[in-house]
Amino acid sequence: MPPTETTRPVGRALLSVSDKTGLVELGRGLTELQVELVASGGTAAALRDAGLDVLDVAELTSSPEMLGGRVKTLHPKIHGGILARRDLDSDRRDLEAQGIAPIDLVVVNLYPFAQTVAQAGVSYAEAIEKIDIGGPSMLRSAAKNHADVGVLCDPGDYESILEELKRDSGLSQPTRQRLALKAFRHTARYDAAIQGWLAAQVESEEQGPFPDDFIEGLPKAGSLRYGENPHQAAAVYGGFLDAVEPLHGKALSYNNLVDVQAALGLILDFPPEDRATVGILKHNTPCGVGAGESPAEAYRNAFETDPDSPFGGIVVCNRPFDRALAEAVDEIFTEVLVAPGFDDGALEVLQAKKNRRLLAYDASRLDVAQLEWRRVFGGVLLQEPDAAVNECQSAKLVTRAEPTEAQRVALEFAWRVVKHVKSNAIVFADDRKTLGVGGGATSRVDAVHNAVAKAGRVGLSLSGSILASDAFFPFPDGLEAAVQAGATAVIQPGGSNRDELVIEAADRLGIPMLFTGVRHFRH
Repeated sequence: MPPTETTRPVGRALLSVSDKTGLVELGRGLTELQVELVASGGTAAALRDAGLDVLDVAELTSSPEMLGGRVKTLHPKIHGGILARRDLDSDRRDLEAQGIAPIDLVVVNLYPFAQTVAQAGVSYAEAIEKIDIGGPSMLRSAAKNHADVGVLCDPGDYESILEELKRDSGLSQPTRQRLALKAFRHTARYDAAIQGWLAAQVESEEQGPFPDDFIEGLPKAGSLRYGENPHQAAAVYGGFLDAVEPLHGKALSYNNLVDVQAALGLILDFPPEDRATVGILKHNTPCGVGAGESPAEAYRNAFETDPDSPFGGIVVCNRPFDRALAEAVDEIFTEVLVAPGFDDGALEVLQAKKNRRLLAYDASRLDVAQLEWRRVFGGVLLQEPDAAVNECQSAKLVTRAEPTEAQRVALEFAWRVVKHVKSNAIVFADDRKTLGVGGGATSRVDAVHNAVAKAGRVGLSLSGSILASDAFFPFPDGLEAAVQAGATAVIQPGGSNRDELVIEAADRLGIPMLFTGVRHFRH
């Protein structure tokens, strides 16, 4: 059971912060409340520069900082003052015997370890020196003894804590308990960042990329309106919205974020320096992908695949939105538009609709190599990302007929798309756009029929198209149906026990077929 409701006065505060946001204002507020300030190093200097009286930690402990600043606050006069239980006679006698005064408020935030190791070119030694020792120790001591001590690790809490101290002449038990929980979460995330970085340094062939313990210390970035459905609560954690910046529109929903993740996964497989490429997605699967000399041309090619599904969907482009693309997209309602940027002309058009969300992504901050994980009852599944995209260049020709150069371009385009369609996945395409997409079918031949039917409904001819399949054809029937619909070349992984039957069917039908040797299931 937590301690009973008690307001604890604050007579002495210990401050030792790396992030000095709001420090001086907090120091002034505490001084006005007659709170004695104790601080270390740069924190003490910042408070003195602001004209505040402060007792240096070295004066309090009668021990100078040593080992280049590695040892400053690891001392009984610090931790004894924090950990002493005010209502326990034996603890009070120990403090008196050692000449230790209680510390009632601990204000600490930690060296920027995660920010340091995220920088390019940081040495091992530099990273090690950003592992804070005294800071987490003080936070944990104060959080453990929150029955008597307040702990502040977030500058965002300074103002409300000063207001409570002014109003109540102390901190309530619920406040101290809330701050303690926040401190433990803070140190947990900090330790998770350190172990994650160190694991990457010592990774062995035996262990591979997977750690012995799965630890993800992700801070809550915000609550979402609801999950996939209104009766499900949801929230977002981590730094996704730092790399994918919302520029305009309503708050993002859970489904929006799932769709945006799928859109980014798709578009990052199409380098912007090659061609402008646009993907249109619905329910986190592509319903049309197009390429062109300009973003607007690429969008028109993507839209032609499926003019119905883009309503309320996601549009992603590998180049910044210009006005021409914005005007084309503006003809229908779309939920979210994602691109590396939006020029002024595009913003003028797109921001006229307040419900439309605009997101700008920074590709350099998107880690496509990060492990993917998914919850299961009682645990988590981890896997490496499906990073393969260049298999076409090494694909094996298994038929007598050879693809033309134009067919090879189309095959590579379709192969990059089919990787992002829910399995069983089939994509008909030419060298500039998808023509028919069949995804999520329970058999491969059904995926072919679904793609053919969709193309027929929107009036697209598949004559002269090529076909990509995310996994092997287990029987010739899917291949035969594709050729009957107009496909003239096929790319697939191969690997079936009946590959020879499928190859014989391709030879009989006179079409080239490539085996990549790589499957792209997406569940």
